[in-house]
Amino acid sequence: MDAITADLEIIIVIAKEFEHPFVQDANILKQAGFSGEHESICLLHEKGRLYVGSESIKSKDIRAAAAVAIRTLKGTQYESVKIANYASHPKCTAVFRAMVEGVLLGAYHFDNYKSKKSEHKLRSVTLSLQEYHGYELEPESFEQALNRAKIGANATNYTRDIVNTPPDDCYPEVMANLALDLAKKYELECTILKSKEIKKENMNALLAVARASRHKPRVIHLAYKPENPKAVISIVGKGLTYDSGGLSLKSADYMVTMKADKSGGSAVLGILKAVAQMKLPVEVHGFIGAVENMIGGDAYKPDDVLVAKNGKTIEVRNTDAEGRLVLADLLCYAQQEVTSDYLFDMATLTGACVVGVGNYTSGVMGNDPMPTKMVLDAGAGISGEMVTKLDFNHYLRKTLKSDIADISNVSNTRYGGAISAGMFLAEFIDEAHKEKWAHIDIAGPAYVEHTWGENPSGASGAGVRLMLRLLEKVSRREDHQQ
Repeated sequence: MDAITADLEIIIVIAKEFEHPFVQDANILKQAGFSGEHESICLLHEKGRLYVGSESIKSKDIRAAAAVAIRTLKGTQYESVKIANYASHPKCTAVFRAMVEGVLLGAYHFDNYKSKKSEHKLRSVTLSLQEYHGYELEPESFEQALNRAKIGANATNYTRDIVNTPPDDCYPEVMANLALDLAKKYELECTILKSKEIKKENMNALLAVARASRHKPRVIHLAYKPENPKAVISIVGKGLTYDSGGLSLKSADYMVTMKADKSGGSAVLGILKAVAQMKLPVEVHGFIGAVENMIGGDAYKPDDVLVAKNGKTIEVRNTDAEGRLVLADLLCYAQQEVTSDYLFDMATLTGACVVGVGNYTSGVMGNDPMPTKMVLDAGAGISGEMVTKLDFNHYLRKTLKSDIADISNVSNTRYGGAISAGMFLAEFIDEAHKEKWAHIDIAGPAYVEHTWGENPSGASGAGVRLMLRLLEKVSRREDHQQ
């Protein structure tokens, strides 16, 4: 580390290793009240060292600690920093990758609409392969980890930018153009359906949600197709560029931040961008229903009965339960176009999920334990995204019963809303995909109005790193060989 020249050295201190020899300033830190508590900071300007606490050596904690350290330097005059490495053993790159992600995610800020832009003097971050425990690390494997960390973090920040963009500047046509730009840059296949084509596909539930908006809907299919893929995976994203609630109008407080209702669809764009850059040996199809839910004389109404693409009839009892209507048709379309080994959908679907598991955690559910377990395994342990399982049950399925249609778009009880919404979507999964599908409700972590861990106030890019780690894991499994 001494051979690396930098304005400042960042030192991550594991609380239980506070007495470790690399903590050169232990006495000064104790006097300052710094004990290595998770995400705590102590800047010793005269020493040229910034200490940041981490609860453990695990990836999820190191990622957050690195992000907090970089965020702390905003507004300072430091232009270069250096950081040494942590590893649990010589071939383990997970913590290093998390540290790189933390640096890039922590440096993110969205100031596109500010007349005075944020100033960040920091120009370079050097991560040394010198390891605190003295391990000899293999440069080749760490170089791959560096590249994938950069791709994943940049894709997350790309997604954050889309979600943070106000609805008057990001509507269905704009999302379609973003997909076309990605397709051109990364040689992806892209199909865009406009209103007439959507009508021909009998996606009447999606069209009903869209019809009161001056911005016409788009259905986007973006595909990455490598040679001899180990698996075929479809990811479906809810792309509500704005949700007023429709005629079941949201209150003023709940209408703010509804630009974030496109988080699922935005994540699909970020995932396809990263997959193409990583050149993973997995065929990935992204489907986005880009729609705006507004009010007007042509708005769909409570009491309407809609006919979905698969022929099922839906009684509308609340027009603010619009995302599941869009996804119902979109899931049917995705299954029609591609027979996948696994099918996932991501959506800011229910406030009930936030009530149940909090702001920071996504809920995952489905008909079969395997795809659900795949999402859970890709969660906090490696991607840093917290995910918990929510179980389907037949009692909640009964609450979706309609007296005049095949199914109601909302439950007849206020409880278990995240699960009943997932069970509604299950009605639109065909037999071929029934045991291959999982639904991920990202309503909590997709957009939070305060800073947390590696995430800034606003959009987090939820779902991007989660699905990338899942796809990477699938790419290494020989049992998926076609």
